[in-house]
Amino acid sequence: MNTAQPSTGPRQPREFLAQTPESLEAWATESDLPRFVASQLLKWVYERGVTDPASMTDLSKRGRAAVARDFRFMHAVPLVSQLATDGTRKVLLGWPEETSAAESCAVDGAPAATTLPLPTLGAPARRTECVMIPTDDRKTACVSSQVGCPVGCRFCASGIGGLEGNLSAAQILEQVHRLRLEPDIGRISHVVFMGMGEPLANLPAVTHAIRTLNAPWGFGISARRITVSTVGLPAAIRKFCEFELPVTLALSLHAPNDHLRREIIPWAQYSTVAELLDACDEWFRRTGREITLEYIMLGGFNDRAEHAEELASLARRLRANVNLIRYNEVDGLPYQRPRSEDVHRFQEVLRERRVNAHIRASRGRDIAAACGQLRHQSVSGLPAAG
Repeated sequence: MNTAQPSTGPRQPREFLAQTPESLEAWATESDLPRFVASQLLKWVYERGVTDPASMTDLSKRGRAAVARDFRFMHAVPLVSQLATDGTRKVLLGWPEETSAAESCAVDGAPAATTLPLPTLGAPARRTECVMIPTDDRKTACVSSQVGCPVGCRFCASGIGGLEGNLSAAQILEQVHRLRLEPDIGRISHVVFMGMGEPLANLPAVTHAIRTLNAPWGFGISARRITVSTVGLPAAIRKFCEFELPVTLALSLHAPNDHLRREIIPWAQYSTVAELLDACDEWFRRTGREITLEYIMLGGFNDRAEHAEELASLARRLRANVNLIRYNEVDGLPYQRPRSEDVHRFQEVLRERRVNAHIRASRGRDIAAACGQLRHQSVSGLPAAG
């Protein structure tokens, strides 16, 4: 007869940032603590930014001990923090433990992903970036949803090395928490999922994180101030239409026709621009929210007047705003930053055709603030900017 006893080893800590008021109340009951401890904890973490249980002074000594025993608040190892001359802050984070398996990143209509390990460099190999972009009237956190990226856009540093895995909801939220604790940041007003990864390829974690970002008991950020940027697979966009919060959806179009788009975006072979527009039409019908078109301008490639004319017809069909983004060069990639006169002429063509087009200010160029650049430098051994 087998007389082995079940393991009584230490409890695996729970990720605090993945909790909800309901799950915290259940934990308090299990721990023989008052249910109101849940609201106390949420206030300490989200309102006051405190994650050290010893500092949560209105909890009992037994309550603080239970919190310290059962929860993990921070997961990442901060590796680099850089401040640009324009006030942009970029933080490189290392994740000591395995992220979710990349195989769980499947999206309808997209190729299967595989896990690609990063080399060991004496620090956590799985690395992501987050960026704080301050202006006079807002503080925007740009966060990553995956380690690496499955899309592999030819011009982008994020996909160099492929996809290593998903970030959990807690890891996404940790980026926002860490950014607001940087000097002179404080309350964050906007969040954009425009960092590393394809957010719609990690939809359960992304939607969980958005709910906490929006919740009154969480970060309290208006859903309309949260933007999810996608390279655009029609099936993924249609699935996202079911999400209950009125967030903004941005489509990373980057080219006005299939021929150009497939040259720079490998996933573009799985859907046409026309199919993307149909899915975006459905988004507008079902949510009442207009799409924003993101368009990275690559010098001599997609920045001609004829490209602007094509883009204008697409934007007018969707009644979409257009954000024009001047390319930040990446070491080892062949694409160039466009000339200022070409960017402004491109905008003029769009506006002449009654399209609301903005040129996004280039932020943090002196600290490699474009998506994936700092991580690329850290992995490849290139010197860090700034």
